[in-house]
Amino acid sequence: MSIQSRSNPSDIPHMSDGQVWDQAFRNHSIHTCLMEMVLSLQQAVADHITQLATRHQQQDLVPEEQGHNQPIWGQEALLGRLMFQMVNHLQFGATGGQKFQPPCPSEDSKGDVRSREQAQVSKQIYKIFYQLTNFEDTSINYVLSNRGVETSALYHGSFQDYNTYQGNKYHEDKNTSGFINLGTSENKLCTDLLTERLSRSDMNYIDDDLLQYSDWRGQPFLREEVAQFLTYYCKAPAPLDPENVVVLNGCSSVFSALATVLCDPGEAFLVPTPTYSDFVFSAHLYAKVDLVPVDLESQVSDANTHPFQLTVDKLEQALLNAKLEGKKVRGLVLINPQNPLGHIYSQDSLMEYLEFAKKHSLHVIIDEIYMLSVFDESITFRSVLSMESLPDPNKTHMIWGTSKDFGISGFRFGTLYTHNKEVALAMSSFGYLHGISGITQYKLHRLLQDREWIDNVYLPTNHSRLQEAHRFITNELKSSKIPFLSHGSGLYVWISLRKYLDPCTFEEELLLHRRFLDKKLILSCGKTFMCKEPGWFRLVFAATPLLLKHAMQRFYTVLVEQEQDWVVKQLEDAINQEVEDLPASDASQSYSREVILTSGLEGCCSDLGL
Repeated sequence: MSIQSRSNPSDIPHMSDGQVWDQAFRNHSIHTCLMEMVLSLQQAVADHITQLATRHQQQDLVPEEQGHNQPIWGQEALLGRLMFQMVNHLQFGATGGQKFQPPCPSEDSKGDVRSREQAQVSKQIYKIFYQLTNFEDTSINYVLSNRGVETSALYHGSFQDYNTYQGNKYHEDKNTSGFINLGTSENKLCTDLLTERLSRSDMNYIDDDLLQYSDWRGQPFLREEVAQFLTYYCKAPAPLDPENVVVLNGCSSVFSALATVLCDPGEAFLVPTPTYSDFVFSAHLYAKVDLVPVDLESQVSDANTHPFQLTVDKLEQALLNAKLEGKKVRGLVLINPQNPLGHIYSQDSLMEYLEFAKKHSLHVIIDEIYMLSVFDESITFRSVLSMESLPDPNKTHMIWGTSKDFGISGFRFGTLYTHNKEVALAMSSFGYLHGISGITQYKLHRLLQDREWIDNVYLPTNHSRLQEAHRFITNELKSSKIPFLSHGSGLYVWISLRKYLDPCTFEEELLLHRRFLDKKLILSCGKTFMCKEPGWFRLVFAATPLLLKHAMQRFYTVLVEQEQDWVVKQLEDAINQEVEDLPASDASQSYSREVILTSGLEGCCSDLGL
């Protein structure tokens, strides 16, 4: 499918090395960054005013209760942090155009005087803001280290919309005006099946071992079951070894730990983009690893037989560019089925990517978290674990979890399978910080063990409901002539709203995203997926029919308003042009210009029903 943009993306300035967001957001101008900060500040101010109003209504509280108003302190801390970000960006980011990053001391062993000076000034700015605002003791304040400031900003920048949603969720009975979240990829279609299965008597087992510390890699009985489960569903040519299995609290924890044990700070992974948005957060939080985007285009051409096609040539070019910029690339990260595109790599393509990685001595991390969410029966998914001869087994690492395929993201389960026992041993240490409770591990063991229920009840029902929800959403998009990509897998569709952007820039994409938020609808915009082209959004459809219906009503309301504003803007521009052509030598003529502008605009809007 070929989809053309109405206008070319904005020129992108070159980014300097050593910045957290240098690769992830190198396509975004200073204007975009500042606009995002201003919009965030605007929302924070609105939330703060709401909190203050609530506090004013509760003046009859006893002093002890008033003195522990944590929401107020949190809002004050956020306001100070946002103001700090804006000033810091203006001072240090004006020449780089990068996404906001508080400067921190250089990790170069030779030392970097300028970086240290910037870090000190950065910290002073942060301290001054909190002194000026006269904050009381807050959870986020100027005593944070530079790393603490950076981590706080990274967290709030990554999860601001999600945190807002958590505080005001839509409920069909209790809160119909709350946020509808079609941005977070969660499967909510089979909670009835999971609730029933997890309530059976075989799940209610407790013994002494489950209440004590366990093997940091995961309970042996769970690792054994995971090995058997992956052998069966990944169609591995030989039984997988439980000693190569590591279990942590979620796939993001697995990825973050892998980045830490495979890379040194400042090194990088190649990542085809658009890609999973939280890779940036997970790669940087502990490991300080950069992501080098392998930019993919939507336009079909001789080099691209389908939109956003990944080729070895593009991998080679991205690797070369990274080396020219002084980046040391240690690995390649793939998602299969792909997120947010939904594309499934063929076995031949996957082998080409693995051969490329071996040629350059790169690790390959393959995230297969959606492997059981392929609901189109005409599509064949092949796991990397099904391949009989891997080009470099010791550098090939597979991630899977139950959050997407089983819709139990709250269980916080992710697993690594690696043929490299040295990697598995290093990864085991993270179980000390990111392990799963013994009782949860037992329930997961019982769930994965029940192949009869999975094959005969859960997977057929889940696939059927995914098909139905997918059909509803795609029919809605087709009727509105909204282009989209969908490949019969995953929980989402990748949609193009570029025709609603004028001009088609990341600034306009951000404003449209904010407009959806104003209508209490959360979508994920392409910018967060490191997409090269503005105007793309990911829409999650794995929700109940009633929720999808209400969500699409809000969706259409925003697009209608967007079109109306665009028409009004065009009319204003046209009338202004006509007025400029009139002579304006005296006051009466100036008055006539104003009358023409006002009456003309009102008349056109009336004719159009605006």
